[in-house]
Amino acid sequence: MPLDKSASIKDMIGRELRLPSYPKKIISLVPSLTELLYSMRLDDRVIGITKFCVRPNKWQGLKTNVGGTKNINLAIVDQLNPDLIIANKEENSRQDIDLLSTKYPVWVSDINNFDEALAGIESIGEITQSEKESKQLLYRIHKAWGEINPKQYKVKTCAYLIWNNPIITVGSSTFINDMINRLQLKNVVDEYRYPEMTLIKLKEKNPDIIFLSSEPFPFNKDHLSYFKTQFPNSQIKLVDGEMFSWYGSRMKYSVDYFKTLLVELGNK
Repeated sequence: MPLDKSASIKDMIGRELRLPSYPKKIISLVPSLTELLYSMRLDDRVIGITKFCVRPNKWQGLKTNVGGTKNINLAIVDQLNPDLIIANKEENSRQDIDLLSTKYPVWVSDINNFDEALAGIESIGEITQSEKESKQLLYRIHKAWGEINPKQYKVKTCAYLIWNNPIITVGSSTFINDMINRLQLKNVVDEYRYPEMTLIKLKEKNPDIIFLSSEPFPFNKDHLSYFKTQFPNSQIKLVDGEMFSWYGSRMKYSVDYFKTLLVELGNK
């Protein structure tokens, strides 16, 4: 069933785009939303992804690589001639989005909390004519998160690090921060978005827990040892960044991970 040509569709930053029919050639520039498209059974309609779209693994060899999330190969996009590009305000460069929008319908997501992530899933289901799949996924996410009960654990403060040298943390108005709140943890970093922080300033905030994320900076056991020496009174924990930051179908898988994490944090 084709879309009404007279109707305009708004993306999550309020931009209007027109789709003369439901898209059959989709490029995804967002790793978490690439996984979402796969979960919606759109394998035959996704033709291009970025090199960072690692899930599902098999798509890395089957779908055309259009470059990095902030360094799109525009010539390859033109060769693919998509009828829909899915992007993100934060993960992709505005320059690329503006340029691509002059040629193709570009739907831009802007997801800063749990509820906006659910709205994004619903919207992508609508524009790809995958409402059945999106509604099933939303039901599963609601059901899974209804089973998690962080209130049984003592409230602890935390800081979540996404980069090293310089140290970059996660602050307010971010999806990760909202996930932290839903685990009944209190983020000691209340600065906006992703503030850079000195070691001294982080020590002044004195978090009970410091999370070292696996992405975008790949914190490892050496970093774990270092931060343990710097913060002897804090729990230092290597965590899976996908579970905290990937909105989309990853949200239904993350609950089991968080259940285990809360037990580990509550037992120490």
